[in-house]
Amino acid sequence: MNSRQRRGVILLLLSVLCALGAFAGVLSVVNDVESKVGPEVTAYRVKTNVKPYETLNAGQFEKTEMPERWLSDTAVTDLKQIEGKIAVTPLEKGSLLQSDMIVDQPALQPGQQEVAIMIDAATGVAGKITPNSTVNVYATFEGRRETDPDQSKIIVTNARVLDVGELTPLEPDANDRTRDATDAVPITFALSTIDAQRITYAESFAQRVRLALVAPGGDTTVPESDRTYELAKDK
Repeated sequence: MNSRQRRGVILLLLSVLCALGAFAGVLSVVNDVESKVGPEVTAYRVKTNVKPYETLNAGQFEKTEMPERWLSDTAVTDLKQIEGKIAVTPLEKGSLLQSDMIVDQPALQPGQQEVAIMIDAATGVAGKITPNSTVNVYATFEGRRETDPDQSKIIVTNARVLDVGELTPLEPDANDRTRDATDAVPITFALSTIDAQRITYAESFAQRVRLALVAPGGDTTVPESDRTYELAKDK
């Protein structure tokens, strides 16, 4: 190997050593940054402005990834934390959701009371009614006289569910041989005094009481003219 070849080999080795050194330097910088930033975790930002005391739902927030060390201890990292919560202050679009921005939804509003009734599992919305659901309550009544028509009535609209109990087997009513043993669920509502009277009357005297789950965010007003149904008047 002549001197020119030796110089070429030496330069090649130096180039390789420089490349390795540069690579090691990049790795060192990356590792240093990672050690300072740390692992990323999921957090949530507000997608649209939320008014105070508004009930929260998952659609109001969007997921974002952030370094864990940059998050405060109050940052919400799981949307299960908003279940049954309301905003305690205005939530601005783009702000990071914090647990101190939300509080438990009040169980009762002024003028309301808790009322629990047993709902036949077959006539409720099986598995879909949960605490904080909103429902309309339907009841069917026999005509008082043979010539009177049977009626279906919406007796309570927009009833807020506070609690859903455990499925309970019921024995048939000794005074009503048409009803077999069935399963029922205790449902607790937050109701005004008049609605509490309506729903307890229906539980006692209606043939059936049925719950209809109301979709959130829509117009849930039911005109008085549409609250009573008779088959003979259906056109």
